[in-house]
Amino acid sequence: MSGTPGKGRGRAQSSRASRASRASDAPRRSARPGPPEPTGLAVRPNPVRIAAYLGFAVLGAFVAIAGTLVQAAWFPGGLIIALAGSAGLFYGGRILTRTQIGALAPAAGWFITVFLLLSGRPEGDYVFGDELGLVLFVLGGTAAAVMCATTSKVPQSAIHSGRSGT
Repeated sequence: MSGTPGKGRGRAQSSRASRASRASDAPRRSARPGPPEPTGLAVRPNPVRIAAYLGFAVLGAFVAIAGTLVQAAWFPGGLIIALAGSAGLFYGGRILTRTQIGALAPAAGWFITVFLLLSGRPEGDYVFGDELGLVLFVLGGTAAAVMCATTSKVPQSAIHSGRSGT
């Protein structure tokens, strides 16, 4: 029976040792980064953000109208300007809101406007000039919207470059 108290003390000492090792691990656990910041649909909606998305959708419509007129008027240069303006708006929405919806909102306004302008009128007229410019504008704008909406992260500031010693 003398072995029974020894076993009890051994367990108590081992449980104290395991508690001490867990206590020493506590600072390391708290230093780990938390869960990633939610983006896209996981972000809790607020009125300011919703107003920003609606504003970007309206800007997307304006950029689409301007792009259709510019690309049809000055074909090679106008197409480049129209696509750069569209891509800049999509990327700017992504950067300013820090969400993927920030790129999708102006893209939605752009798509709706472009396809309404593509539908034409009963007389057969539509805003776009030649067929090559039309195809390149629609495909280029679509590609820019997809690229801006599917980027994984917004780039960090140059101040936080992640390099040590600078």
